[in-house]
Amino acid sequence: MTRSQNHEVLPRLSSRAPSAHKGDFGHILVIAGSRGLTGAAVLAGEAALRGGSGLVTVASPSSQQPIVASKIASPCMTAALPEVAAGALSHEAVQEAALLASERDVVALGPGLGAHSETRGFVVEFVARLERPCVLDADGLNAFAEYGSPPPRDVELGLILTPHPGEMARLCRCTTAEIAAEPERHAQDLAQRWKAVVVLKGATTIITDGERSFEHSCPNPGLATGGTGDVLTGLTAALLGQGLSPLDAARLGVQLHSRAGVLARDRVGEVSMTAEDVLDRLSEAIRGLD
Repeated sequence: MTRSQNHEVLPRLSSRAPSAHKGDFGHILVIAGSRGLTGAAVLAGEAALRGGSGLVTVASPSSQQPIVASKIASPCMTAALPEVAAGALSHEAVQEAALLASERDVVALGPGLGAHSETRGFVVEFVARLERPCVLDADGLNAFAEYGSPPPRDVELGLILTPHPGEMARLCRCTTAEIAAEPERHAQDLAQRWKAVVVLKGATTIITDGERSFEHSCPNPGLATGGTGDVLTGLTAALLGQGLSPLDAARLGVQLHSRAGVLARDRVGEVSMTAEDVLDRLSEAIRGLD
């Protein structure tokens, strides 16, 4: 296995042709949100838009869709999916979500979905049926914690997992202390088992496909606030939709998210920094690549 530090040459997005149109840069489907957690859906959707996606659709439980639509940036589209009484996705949402996904290029799944048993069932079946590249985060990852094996998916489709140490521990059925002791080994093992790219988030983030590993170290306590992971999820999906490989999208996504975090910290300080501040600095972080 090879390992590189964060000074390695980063992947780059292709230059945009003057004749380009929105269909050239990917249509991202974000499946996220539940009652009380609509902010996660908004952050992930807007991050996909700021990350360069040509089109973004945010799908959420039917009763929460109007809330998401009222909060999200106007260029984003929204969709309503079947729900349980608790305001979370029901298992019956699988068919409608699969149809939506079939008409999009990349799926970001998990932010703010909640822990309802039917929602977990939806996630597991949907991912198994999904025939698109996918970024799986947050409650999308937690849905698999009780299952001992990854979903049966074609490895060529592309899958990126973005756990924090607690989610990683649940997926690996160990403790967060064990993850902290050997983060790279656990990330590589999970990547190999899932045949996926793993982004193990932290002050030092590990990005690996199980064979190649990259380390990005830029400690920023300002990022320790709710919603910053949702921004990374949407951003990474946007990069996938613009043609980067899963590993390259993960690497560039981590770098841009980190840069935006530094810019936000320098503007408002670590204590007052929010996920929206990171979102607001994404354009500057991306422009800094030129």
